[in-house]
Amino acid sequence: MRHMGLAAGMVALVLLTAAQGTGAVEQHGDRLGQGRECSVATLRGTYGLQIQGTRPAPPPAPPGTIESVIGVNIRHYDGKGNFTQIGNDKGSVSGSGPVDREGFGTYQVNEDCTGSHELQIPGVPFLVTDRFVIVDHSREIRSFTVTPTPLMVTGVSKKISR
Repeated sequence: MRHMGLAAGMVALVLLTAAQGTGAVEQHGDRLGQGRECSVATLRGTYGLQIQGTRPAPPPAPPGTIESVIGVNIRHYDGKGNFTQIGNDKGSVSGSGPVDREGFGTYQVNEDCTGSHELQIPGVPFLVTDRFVIVDHSREIRSFTVTPTPLMVTGVSKKISR
């Protein structure tokens, strides 16, 4: 038993050392030390968003058919909790969707730089809810879809304007 505790301690030490080597600990400590906490104002400007994952294939595909999906969007955050976007996507079964489809929504940002989006796409009968984390001094956002449940989509957004 004592040997297992020692092994767990060694693993924790290796992980901490690896995190320090990547700058993860210093960056987090630096952000807190500098008093740079996040808010809705942290997201302001235009981001390029790339998505990939899986989703239910729309009709005429048989019910229960799952397809891979990829896409790119331009999303503009207003710094006040609202965003607009223009998106394009392609499914492995359904093919390309509407070109330059508009969407809009709201977002919330927590002090720890995590947050959520609620996206409405006209003509789509449900909201898409994402969870995200803001990284690299707000130059990048990493996200994943929470609802609707059948969507298994991740996204990476990069700031394209200052």
